[in-house]
Amino acid sequence: MTPKPSSSVPPDDAAPESYVGLAAGRAEQLARDRGWSVVRSLPPGSIITMEYLEGRINFEVTGGTVTRCWLG
Repeated sequence: MTPKPSSSVPPDDAAPESYVGLAAGRAEQLARDRGWSVVRSLPPGSIITMEYLEGRINFEVTGGTVTRCWLG
């Protein structure tokens, strides 16, 4: 089960697209440092549910690099 975020308000991360191009590990650490309580990294084409979870940031990772980022 996915952990519930500690805050009901997601971080004010004004530029989620800024993670694109970063190494996955670096992006995950940066997201946590910015206040994201749930960081999810997925390979391209992953089958996922479409529920929105406040406090979660999602990364699509190809070859160890973030190629896409979205919230919830």
